[in-house]
Amino acid sequence: MARDVREEARRRLSALAKDPTTHWAPAHRLEEDAVLLGRLMMTTANHQQSGGQATDVTPDDVGAALSLFEDMRHQLDRLETQVVIEARRRDMDWRQIAQHQGLNSSQAASQRYQRLMTRLEEIRQGVR
Repeated sequence: MARDVREEARRRLSALAKDPTTHWAPAHRLEEDAVLLGRLMMTTANHQQSGGQATDVTPDDVGAALSLFEDMRHQLDRLETQVVIEARRRDMDWRQIAQHQGLNSSQAASQRYQRLMTRLEEIRQGVR
């Protein structure tokens, strides 16, 4: 069931993405980083299946991949926060937001939003 919901969400959002005016740089950067990580994992998986080690993947390559995660988390937090703000702006209540996020209660959705906002503010202030 949840997989069907995610596939429907991807389909709906893909239709929006065909409009070039909806392009947003942080989301694009997040997408590019995810593609790079996917390529790295695909390369190593292909070599493992053939019984070898990916000789063209160095420890520096793996280290570079690891360094992407913190920024990706930050970008995801920003995106999620902005989508929640948009949901509230469009009169969605916390119960509806919780349902779409796979959470059990409106309180859980509200608390999640507050944690995201706190984390983003700490990053902005250099605390994190």
